[in-house]
Amino acid sequence: MSQAFRNTLLSLRDLIVSAGPLAFLAVGLLALAYWWLNPNPPKTVTLATGPAQSAYEEFGKRYQKALAVDGIEVVLLPSEGSSHNLQLLREGKADVAFVQGGTAELLPGDPDELLSLGNLFVEPVWLFYRTETAQRMYNMPRLDGLRQLRGLHVNVGSQGSGVPTLMERLLEANKVERGAVKLSRLDQTPATVDFLAGKLDALVFASAPESLMVQMLLQTPGVQLLDFAQHEAYARRFPFLTPVTLPRGVVDLATNVPTRDVRLVASTTSLLAREGTHPALLTLFAQNAQKLHGGAGWFNRAREFPNARNSELPIAKEGDRAMNEAVPMLQRYLPFWIANLIERMWLVLGILLAIMLPLSRIVPPLYQFRVRSRVFRWYGRLREVENDLEAGKTDTAELLKALSALEAQAEKVSVPLSYADELYALRNHIHLVRKKLLRASEGNAGENAGESQPAPERTAAP
Repeated sequence: MSQAFRNTLLSLRDLIVSAGPLAFLAVGLLALAYWWLNPNPPKTVTLATGPAQSAYEEFGKRYQKALAVDGIEVVLLPSEGSSHNLQLLREGKADVAFVQGGTAELLPGDPDELLSLGNLFVEPVWLFYRTETAQRMYNMPRLDGLRQLRGLHVNVGSQGSGVPTLMERLLEANKVERGAVKLSRLDQTPATVDFLAGKLDALVFASAPESLMVQMLLQTPGVQLLDFAQHEAYARRFPFLTPVTLPRGVVDLATNVPTRDVRLVASTTSLLAREGTHPALLTLFAQNAQKLHGGAGWFNRAREFPNARNSELPIAKEGDRAMNEAVPMLQRYLPFWIANLIERMWLVLGILLAIMLPLSRIVPPLYQFRVRSRVFRWYGRLREVENDLEAGKTDTAELLKALSALEAQAEKVSVPLSYADELYALRNHIHLVRKKLLRASEGNAGENAGESQPAPERTAAP
């Protein structure tokens, strides 16, 4: 190993030892902050969707694909519908869920335990009935209101969908007595099969127009969609409802489906999350909601959704930021997990720098002390030699021997070039003490020689 390389290693060692405690403190504080803030989200999140072939299921698959880009696995949890999703959130079985406004009663503790990421889309109340039924019951080609459902066999969906609760409120508002309508609560798919087979007179469900069932029934011959002529009045009576219109020909322009504008009432579906869901996951869902629901649809214009209007629950700050602010700059250029880590840790890093910068001032003096101590510790031994010389307690030959040993040790000391003057000064001082010892040794030798010569004989005077 060359001397230059050895000196470099020694300097590096001194620097590490000098700065080591400060670095250890910084790493410890950073690890503590990381544990406390928990910046990186879990890799798996559970999203409660809805029945098979529903719009909720379709949107769930889109979120699953979108979050997979950032390494998050979205586990889709099928359910009976909106009310069931709310129950899954309360029980902690789902982290995020689609919930329809007005289809379930909120409990007193829900605003403290649940958050909204914004309203995503409207879900009209689709009431399909058979043309043959209208002709048979009222000798009319179409029904014109909920009051005409008396005496009909109507499926309102499973209890978990929330539609039964909604329909009870709407029928009550139309003064339709309990029992006047035969209600069944089959799931959407078997109910649709029975409806098409003529076993049901009408079929009710609330869903986004992306639902395959909606698309199919709108284009099925002999099936009519109820026109809510009083949809504005419904919206005034029930704040969670919105009046919407299905434009003529929007389903199929070529075949003019529907053949007329159809007025509907719609509830708004929100994306809800548990209070304890990781903020980074909420950010991902809220940001992807902008992409998945921000386009134009049958009942809205582009960028109309997501929004926070008439929210029944508090809006999460992540959702509010996604709706009202641009995507953070770091997320535009860095992978999400890195950008999220920096965004959540920047304040801690700033505090850490504010603490470490003043403390770092002790590193250069400490490093200087360690390097110079390699030289200065030999000055103590050099002074002992000089003191012994002045006191005359030790033989000069012994002191010369000790000084030679000290010089041999000093020659093995390695210091950086910037501190070489300290080393050469030590060697120079050793040389000065050696000269002093040699002079003392010569002086002692001269005295000893003078004492050993005989005195001259005196002769008597003549």
